[in-house]
Amino acid sequence: MTQASSIEARLRVSGNSHMLALLGERDAFLRQVEQAFPQVQIVARGDELVITGVPETVEQAKTAFEELLVLVERRLPLDADRIQRIISLVKSDVRKPSAAFSDGVAVGRGKVIRPKTFNQKVYLDAIRKGTVVFGIGPAGTGKTYLAMAVAVEAVTSGLVSRLILTRPAVEAGERLGFLPGDLAAKVDPYLRPLYDALYEMLGPEDTQRRLELGTIEIAPLAYMRGRTLNDAFVVLDE
Repeated sequence: MTQASSIEARLRVSGNSHMLALLGERDAFLRQVEQAFPQVQIVARGDELVITGVPETVEQAKTAFEELLVLVERRLPLDADRIQRIISLVKSDVRKPSAAFSDGVAVGRGKVIRPKTFNQKVYLDAIRKGTVVFGIGPAGTGKTYLAMAVAVEAVTSGLVSRLILTRPAVEAGERLGFLPGDLAAKVDPYLRPLYDALYEMLGPEDTQRRLELGTIEIAPLAYMRGRTLNDAFVVLDE
């Protein structure tokens, strides 16, 4: 690399604790960023990070550290997975990738649920802004969980007066009449994932109280026909 093809960029970091958090234990995070941008060299000097290398790559590495510093300043912990996601978003030219991790949903008991990916952030924004939102994706990507988080936030903050959670009470090819037990016993296993999420977000006591008051309702999808849903947040799962 010749001198003409190399540039230097500096990032000032206020506070020794912020610098330590940004570098990681034994500079592990610094090395992770260096490995992601192999055409740069990164050195910590006092309260600055000095980044040298190919112009385009230097700018990307600096942007990655700037976004990581935003998370540190907001007291969000860094780890290898979160850093890798920031790096991937920077390389994809996503603007302000740190926003995907810093914006959260307050669901009560001091608990804040934050998106783990940029697409989850887009999904949360769509739910908050839209009247009807469809979430389509593979299992385990947080579709129902994040929707319920926004719904719980809405009902606990008074934005809506009630929360209605519903999902099919049978799987493909099944009939309720052939399942053992009374109606409650038949449908409860299918609604259990919704209860689990509520218990985690609100706690068992608050969840039970709101269920008894009717501000939160969990019902099979088949029972939703003809319902009046004024001033309600409705989550239809699957």
